[in-house]
Amino acid sequence: MNPARTFGPDFLAGDFTSYWVYVLGPIAGAVIAVGVAYVLRGHGGGRASSAAPTSTGALLAMAWPDRVARARANKRGEYLSVGGRAFQIDPVDPLANEEWLVVADAQGRASGARILAAASIDQADIERLFADQLVQRSQCQYDPRTDRVDQKIERRLGAIPLTGQRVARNVDALAHDVATRLDFVRSGGMDGIGWGSAATALRLRARFAGEALLDDAALLASIDDWLAPLLTQCRGLRDIADNALGDALLGRLDWSARQRLEKLAPPSFSSPVGAAHRIDYGGESGPIVTVRVQELFGLTVHPMVGSPPIPLVLALTSPAHRPIQTTRDLPSFWAGSWRDVQREMKGRYPKHAWPDDPADARPSLMTKAAQARRDDRA
Repeated sequence: MNPARTFGPDFLAGDFTSYWVYVLGPIAGAVIAVGVAYVLRGHGGGRASSAAPTSTGALLAMAWPDRVARARANKRGEYLSVGGRAFQIDPVDPLANEEWLVVADAQGRASGARILAAASIDQADIERLFADQLVQRSQCQYDPRTDRVDQKIERRLGAIPLTGQRVARNVDALAHDVATRLDFVRSGGMDGIGWGSAATALRLRARFAGEALLDDAALLASIDDWLAPLLTQCRGLRDIADNALGDALLGRLDWSARQRLEKLAPPSFSSPVGAAHRIDYGGESGPIVTVRVQELFGLTVHPMVGSPPIPLVLALTSPAHRPIQTTRDLPSFWAGSWRDVQREMKGRYPKHAWPDDPADARPSLMTKAAQARRDDRA
């Protein structure tokens, strides 16, 4: 029977009684060819094992070892071959139930060829036939979603992982763990680290002051010195103690550099009443500090930071810490819009002092009655 002459007419006539020949023929031919090749090679000439194949799948695997394929997890009908090629089979095909297949014939693009003919094979047969091709290697990878390093020993056949076993934490595993997290920071940048508020504030101060030892480039170049010791005390990159990060960064600066940082970018502003308020150097409008307006009574010179000096943005608040106004020129504020603020504050907070001339008034956080009692005791 000549397929070229009979298949076309049979297809048009709807006669498929002999269609099985076209499916079974290539598979049977392949099996026979493999068997003959195996006999001609002899027991010592096989690709991987001297044991005789015991199934159709094993015979096909001997002929096409790169077409041994394993089902992808949670993707019915999709397979990955030893050679790295992707295959697909109709999900309703009974062979889609098999974990392992050997593809005898396929059609389509390399990224997802459609399986036309295949046979199942057991993993035990695969490990027996290709015992000398199995590779065992240690795999270590940082997962930013879980903030943990996944370490495992994996057995692979080509592109297919066979088994994986997690590695217990010991001295050697810890060294790989730290090295993996350091490599992640080197490739992904400093944002991969979980910077706390204190360490972030220090980096912003250093950036404002132009301290090159704490910029991203310098820190990346020296992570083996300051970051590696911290990673031995934690499991990820986002669980490093904030104070430990801050101390490690300060340790990069000598005494003169620390003094320069304190002078150009002080961490806080001390108001006339002696209260310290943290300066935010990350503000879009420049360094800014939030302070109750009463604390600034008597202050006639606007506070400055940096070199050359720039005005510190004052975010003024009420006694209840509600925003009032921001200013870069406190003397102008006293002489100008203070009158409107004074009138509003007197209505809302009548127990507090709201002087007509705040530049010449005594700063205080107390009510008028509390301040009078203190003055009497003094």
